[in-house]
Amino acid sequence: MSFWPEFLMIASVHLLAVASPGPDFAIVLRYAVRFGRRAAIFASLGIGLAILLHVTYSLVGIGVIIKTTPWLFQLLTVLAAGYLLYLAQGALRAQAPSAGDAVALEQQTRPAGLKAFTAGFITNGLNPKATLFFLSLFAVIISAETPFSYKVIYGIYMALATASWFCLLSFLLTNSKIRGFLLLKGYWFDRLMGVLLLALAVKLLFSSFVDGS
Repeated sequence: MSFWPEFLMIASVHLLAVASPGPDFAIVLRYAVRFGRRAAIFASLGIGLAILLHVTYSLVGIGVIIKTTPWLFQLLTVLAAGYLLYLAQGALRAQAPSAGDAVALEQQTRPAGLKAFTAGFITNGLNPKATLFFLSLFAVIISAETPFSYKVIYGIYMALATASWFCLLSFLLTNSKIRGFLLLKGYWFDRLMGVLLLALAVKLLFSSFVDGS
C-alpha cells in the first residue's frame, strides 16, 4: 500500500489535535511563565515521550482493553483529573513577586527540569482524551493492512512532532522581550492556568461520571 497518503492524513489530523488548547498547552504555558524556557522545553519533551506510550498500547491492543473496560477507563480519568487538580492548586496560590524576586525566579529555572519533564509526561500519559484520539487514529485512519513498521514510523513522527510543537511554543512564550514582564507579572498567568487546569479537571470528572452512568 502507499505510505505517503496515509502519513499525510495522519500528520494533518495530529497537527489539528496537538495545536488545540488542552492540558498539555496549559502545562507548557505554566512552566514557561513560572520557570522559563528550559523548564518549558523539558515539559514539552515529557509530553512528546508520553505520545510513544499511547502509540505502544494502541499497537499491542491494551488501548482497546482500556476503552472497553468502563471502570478502568474511569479510573484513568479520575487519576488524570486528580493530577490536574494537584497542579491547579499550586498555580492558584502563585503570589506577586517583588522586584528583587525576579532574579530568584530566574534562578528557579535550573532545578525544575526533571519536575517539568515528569509533569509533561504524566499530564499527557494520563489524558483519557489522548487515549481515545490514538485509538480512533489506529482504528479509523490507519488501515489494518498497514505494515507494523509503518505504524512505528507514524508513532515516532507524532512523538517528535508533538515535542517540537511545544518546544517552539516554549521559545515563543519565553522570548527575551517579554521575559522580564512574565517574571514580574507571570503570577497572573499562573493563576489563570490554575483556573484552566481546574476547569479541565472538573470537565474530565463530569464527562467520566456522565458517560459512566
